Amino acid sequence: MRKIKILIIDDEVDFCAIMKSYLQKTGYEVYLAYNIQDGLKLISEKSPDILFIDNNLPDGHGWELADEIIKNNPSIKLNLISAFKQNTSAFLSVPNVKIWEKPISLASLQELFSPHV
Repeated sequence: MRKIKILIIDDEVDFCAIMKSYLQKTGYEVYLAYNIQDGLKLISEKSPDILFIDNNLPDGHGWELADEIIKNNPSIKLNLISAFKQNTSAFLSVPNVKIWEKPISLASLQELFSPHV
């Protein structure tokens, strides 16, 4: 059985390490990028099933890429994350999009990912 692939694009190294550790233990294949440029390259190379992308990244705003990412990867489950309150109204009707506010709790992750195992 093919492992589900998850890509996390976030410049917070500790956050990425914690997410990767948890998700790998849960049975997922996990990739990390710390900026938009590297993240877009990994989307193209790895075709992840699930993407977590932060909004405030060193080379731009990740959330601004949501439409493009979904257009080019219609089956991707997109998770928009941010430590700051964001205007989320533009994403309320977009399929396959979930919005997370940091810090993300382990209970929330378990709720989303545990049924897979």
